Amino acid sequence: MTDNPQFTPNRPRRIEVLAFENVQLLDVAGPLQVFATANDLARHRGAPAPYALEVVAREAPGVATSAGLGLFVRPLPPAEAALDTLIVAGGYGVNAACEDVGLLSWLRERAGSARRLASVCSGALLLAAAGLLNGRRATTHWTRCAELARRYPEVTVESDPIFLRDGAVWTSAGITAGIDLALALVEADLGRAAALAVARHLVVFIKRPGGQAQFSAMLSLQQGDERFGALHEWIGQNLAADLSVPNLAARAGMSDRTFLRRYRQATGCTPAKAIERLRVEAAQRHLCDSRAPIKRIAARCGFGSQESMRRSFTRIARVSPQDYRDRFSR
Repeated sequence: MTDNPQFTPNRPRRIEVLAFENVQLLDVAGPLQVFATANDLARHRGAPAPYALEVVAREAPGVATSAGLGLFVRPLPPAEAALDTLIVAGGYGVNAACEDVGLLSWLRERAGSARRLASVCSGALLLAAAGLLNGRRATTHWTRCAELARRYPEVTVESDPIFLRDGAVWTSAGITAGIDLALALVEADLGRAAALAVARHLVVFIKRPGGQAQFSAMLSLQQGDERFGALHEWIGQNLAADLSVPNLAARAGMSDRTFLRRYRQATGCTPAKAIERLRVEAAQRHLCDSRAPIKRIAARCGFGSQESMRRSFTRIARVSPQDYRDRFSR
């Protein structure tokens, strides 16, 4: 990737969003609106627009999004044309895009002309397929983290961050996380005050609290072996019960040793870690849906104490139970 081309009034930063058939609408529209709002606010102050925006695709002049709305797009530009930022969107069509040899070749060459590279949601798989994430840390939508790690072992996958930067390559989690990513890019370009003004205008956090684990089901269990599905369902209904390894192994019809080995193989974590996350997830629901005291929720979800729940909550959701309730309760 190239060095940072200096921004001047006569040369705004060129940003391209790569789309494809069956792309996720918000993966494209969310980041675009952040940059467009930065342009609008600059013009309102009598300043030049800092960004020149374009959506590009092989299927120009139009692609259909997975929401059914069509997008007008430009053809793929020459790989050597000047470019500040290339953002790769995600969506259900990403699997087919990963098999498009011509698109991957263009993407690799185009990345060489960009100052920085970014992906939204499952767009990380397209970057990985082009070899652009090799040796880097990356994230993607929580439902596809295990797939990204399995298919591309050269990539260090982190499942929790809303977005993640590794040098000049930025990746983000699912869908609306593209807005968080774009705000971070605006902050890097124009400063915190400009990014905060955009966030206020769009009525969003400039930096969302916590990670994507707070918005999803327990990540590793979702990717786990279905042999333990019934056991997880029972655990979820009996979080305050004795969930020791001997009891769980007996319910699974295995010896303690076999249960521990197979459980870790299937889910990627220990039973204790899984139970902690299931308890936190249940507590999140209670915090959002009721006004019950936190102490009572802690007991109902099987935590030994309110302090124990706070420690687990902070470790997994990256916010305290009270902060979570304040931000997400109905």
